Amino acid sequence: MASVNKVIILGNLGRDPEVRYTQGGTAVCQLSIATTRSYTNKQNDRTEETEWHRVVVWGKQAESCGTYLAKGRQVYIEGRLQTRSYDDKDGNKRYATEIVADVVQFIGGRAGAGESAGGGGKSEQPKATEDTYVPDDYGNDDIPF
Repeated sequence: MASVNKVIILGNLGRDPEVRYTQGGTAVCQLSIATTRSYTNKQNDRTEETEWHRVVVWGKQAESCGTYLAKGRQVYIEGRLQTRSYDDKDGNKRYATEIVADVVQFIGGRAGAGESAGGGGKSEQPKATEDTYVPDDYGNDDIPF
């Protein structure tokens, strides 16, 4: 029996990318991406819900993300979900679910910047602003990379 683990999101970066390198010299970039869903609730009021996603990008794509992406920039991501465990500073087991990106396309952004880490992009203004809220526990420093 076959199974599928595929994620596609289009959202805005909530903060600048964080690029680090493994001991073997491979680049790994961590992105915080917000997607927003708009709908009309039962009281007929327009409502928006924002969901935050952890995205991990590896290799040359990770380096491109660190060079060309910044807070507020819109990105298209294709990848897979992965859950991993780690021990925090106090020795407690923690779990992190994240998207491991296969495709990262840069949408909109600064003039002259490369538009994609693997494809073309289109010109649109990013929707996130300096006011974008990122939960305090989202960038947990206990994650071991």
